[in-house]
Amino acid sequence: MAKEQLQVLNALDVAKTQWYHFTAIVIAGMGFFTDAYDLFCISLVTKLLGRLYYYDGSDKPGSLPSNVASAINGVAFSGTLAGQLFFGWLGDKMGRKRVYGMTLMLMVICSLASGLSFGKEPKSVMATLCFFRFWLGFGIGGDYPLSATIMSEYANKKTRGAFIAAVFAMQGFGILAGGMIAIIVSSIFKGLHPAPAFEFDHVGSTVPQADYVWRLILMFGALPALATYYWRMKMPETARYTALVAKNAKQAASDMSKVLEVEIEAEQEKIEQQEAAAGNDFGLFSKEFVRRHGLHLVGTATTWFLLDIAYYSQNLFQKDIFTAIGWIPPAKTMNAIEEVYKIARAQTLIALCSTVPGYWFTVGLIDRIGRFSIQLMGFFFMTVFMFALAIPYHHWTLKGNQIGFVAMYSLTFFFANFGPNATTFVVPAEIFPARLRSTCHGISAAAGKAGAMVGAFGFVYAEKGIGVRNTLIILGVVNLCGFLFTFLVPESKGKSLEEMSGEAEVQQNEDNSVV
Repeated sequence: MAKEQLQVLNALDVAKTQWYHFTAIVIAGMGFFTDAYDLFCISLVTKLLGRLYYYDGSDKPGSLPSNVASAINGVAFSGTLAGQLFFGWLGDKMGRKRVYGMTLMLMVICSLASGLSFGKEPKSVMATLCFFRFWLGFGIGGDYPLSATIMSEYANKKTRGAFIAAVFAMQGFGILAGGMIAIIVSSIFKGLHPAPAFEFDHVGSTVPQADYVWRLILMFGALPALATYYWRMKMPETARYTALVAKNAKQAASDMSKVLEVEIEAEQEKIEQQEAAAGNDFGLFSKEFVRRHGLHLVGTATTWFLLDIAYYSQNLFQKDIFTAIGWIPPAKTMNAIEEVYKIARAQTLIALCSTVPGYWFTVGLIDRIGRFSIQLMGFFFMTVFMFALAIPYHHWTLKGNQIGFVAMYSLTFFFANFGPNATTFVVPAEIFPARLRSTCHGISAAAGKAGAMVGAFGFVYAEKGIGVRNTLIILGVVNLCGFLFTFLVPESKGKSLEEMSGEAEVQQNEDNSVV
């Protein structure tokens, strides 16, 4: 007997790509735009913060002490990790939509507040910055499971991968915007307040007005989030949550009738039958969950964890690598604002040439090649390029070879984004049951953020302790482990969410028992 899916879910699965799909991508994607902007723009201003607040009168520009640098980079990740677990769980308890507005408001308020500080002393400025960046991260964390789940539950079967990946790809634009805003703000201030290079005038190279530069760059992150708040609040709850978790078929049918502009029958009795024939009501910590989805969760969490160690250490420390190979001039040859401009320019170039195209390659090909192949291929090439950078590392530092180094470095980014960086986000939103979907996505994403923290904190100490070359070798090994753990993750291309999560099997058993 063929399984009988609820009509409202079937309507979503077979719907043609239409306008509401694109509005959902933009509304869900704006959160990601803000996430990426906020998390990456901090790396553009850390050198400026060092010059402003930690200059000790020596003949080197001020720089953040390593514990302060680690705290500023890492505190948002700690918040994100906590937010992913908390809001992931809350999204399954209260519904995706209700929680979605909360995370956005938190992001807007904390983006603005991270540009303000109590007091002028370095300690109080850094403490305020860290405090608000933690809560900003908490809001950002909530956006991960909710955006992915909302998009997967709204999408149709045929192009679901591309839609979820498109939400994630907005990150690329966020990174790009971070670079561009930094370039614009620093150019304006550079024009208004010209200053000599540090080597000519130690104190005068950092004009007092430079203090506004980093604040403006950080506060700008609030704008895109604020702009989409109204649309987020107007979005109806997803039909899968309303029907399968809240068990309200009438509401689900009426919500989706408006969205899809077709007539949909409510079928409340079918939901009640499904509830009566229990078997799909196991919890997260049950033996049944471990039997059905245990290995899947291990697979999605470990691959995301391993990917983020490599991805975030690469991303946050681009500027150090660029300086090491001479792509950004030595700090003492620039004034403070000029340094922001040069770092932003280099990062924007990398984003434009490798980060953004990588995301959109995934969007275009994920429903053709499949998630599994893209992830496997991505990890494979990341491993290859990491070793190619690390083993002849001395060769890359010689004059004239830097372009080759930057090209290889860009390719590792390209294959992270046309690879595991996108797929680790897509798959957990597709393979778990509706009532645990947001929670499981949150757990996988939190594992990723734990990896990001290992990357962010570990890289600082590894680089100093064992040098860049050995650090790159370790990252290569990490990528290789990601390649192996990918074999735990199932392929979800072209299947409905209920088929993937096993919720359809229960429906089938009921239908057979009825016959």
